[in-house]
Amino acid sequence: MIIYDKLLQILKNNNYTCYTLTKKNKVIGQATWKKIHERGNIDTRSINSLCAFLECQPGDILEYIPDVSDGKGSKDNRADGKAE
Repeated sequence: MIIYDKLLQILKNNNYTCYTLTKKNKVIGQATWKKIHERGNIDTRSINSLCAFLECQPGDILEYIPDVSDGKGSKDNRADGKAE
């Protein structure tokens, strides 16, 4: 699962609001703003716009957290194929 906690913290620290991003600077749309807050999926164009506006890299605003409830987070990813 992709989470946007880093982005939300940056926005809070800089006092950026929904209005700042969606109306004043037209960085993202209101639907994207809502998806970010609901941990939904946003497209790479939105990530690009946010990174350009904030002058940062994608890793500065989002993070991948394995979702163990879907079974994918528990797979063994070791190169030798042995379980840990």
